[in-house]
Amino acid sequence: MDTGATLTPAATRPGARARTAFAQATFANAAFAQAAFAKAAFAAATLSAALAAAALAGSAAQAQTPDFPTRTITLIVPFPPGGFVDASARLLQPELEKRLGRSIVIDNRVGAGGAVGTQAVVRAEPDGHTLLAVASSHAVAPAVNPNLSYDTVKDLAPVVMIARDPMLFVVNDKLPAKSLKELAELARTKAGGLNYSSPGFGSQTQFIAELFNLRAGVKITHVPFRGGAPALQAVVQGDVEFTILSGQVTLPQIENGAIRALALGGSERDPRTPSTPTVAEAGFPDVVAIQWVGLFAPARTPQAVVARINAAVNDALREKGVRDRLATQGMTALGGAPDVLGQAVETEVPLWKDIAQKAKMKLAD
Repeated sequence: MDTGATLTPAATRPGARARTAFAQATFANAAFAQAAFAKAAFAAATLSAALAAAALAGSAAQAQTPDFPTRTITLIVPFPPGGFVDASARLLQPELEKRLGRSIVIDNRVGAGGAVGTQAVVRAEPDGHTLLAVASSHAVAPAVNPNLSYDTVKDLAPVVMIARDPMLFVVNDKLPAKSLKELAELARTKAGGLNYSSPGFGSQTQFIAELFNLRAGVKITHVPFRGGAPALQAVVQGDVEFTILSGQVTLPQIENGAIRALALGGSERDPRTPSTPTVAEAGFPDVVAIQWVGLFAPARTPQAVVARINAAVNDALREKGVRDRLATQGMTALGGAPDVLGQAVETEVPLWKDIAQKAKMKLAD
């Protein structure tokens, strides 16, 4: 990956196992290699020798770069306050201030589906004082807008994968389908077909639902809304039958019986919904629905600076309080070496482009 931020051997060791898993996974024909992603991410997130090595590498990098940081760090979140990316950034903010010794200002620079804030980081001085916290929709963006003014892979240096949030496939509780296979069968046989809601054109929900359509051999029709809350409300009210959203959004309505979860997008069951099978258990191993939060710096940021920030985040993610607070938002702390995040972006970008082409997706009004 050409990020301009070549990793030192010490910095790569924590992600070696994760990198190998990614390298062996084949994403051709949109087969997402879900188990490889989950195992690699989980391995990078545990309190293992890998994270300890990352911390040591960061300490060495700190000794080599006494001039970083020299001023306030700006952490750009290209989404409005209140979402899971913003929540992750604000949770880490005080932890990183303690570890880096400088104030961190969070800048919610929204617009163009995240492109405005991302472009600001791409153009920033590559010295580590401007960072980007972004969701997995970052890897979807090139499929939505092939005319982006930046290269999603080449113009940013991956720093660390912060957390992941498996999404839930949910339906209105009155819908007779009790599984994904029954949902697919109903889509084939119901007069007028079925509809699914999404937070909008080009959302990750739309791409995942179209991936499900392809794998199931059905055509559930897309109904876009402006945001996750109205998309979910449409399912609750029965205006549409189906959607795919984060647990943070859907769990309250699952608990009150308004909607029913058919499957979880990760590779392991969620203790909050233990009876809900994974998509693989539900019969669709090539369908994945995982949101992640990653931290990036501008391309050409010095490798020692990337290593120091990476080590600070890893150290913060080892704190039980940090992991617990992420868990209350439905997210699992990850961490690991920069190339764990880099490989995720490199593999997902062509996947979603392929889905957009095969599904002939409508990505705008």
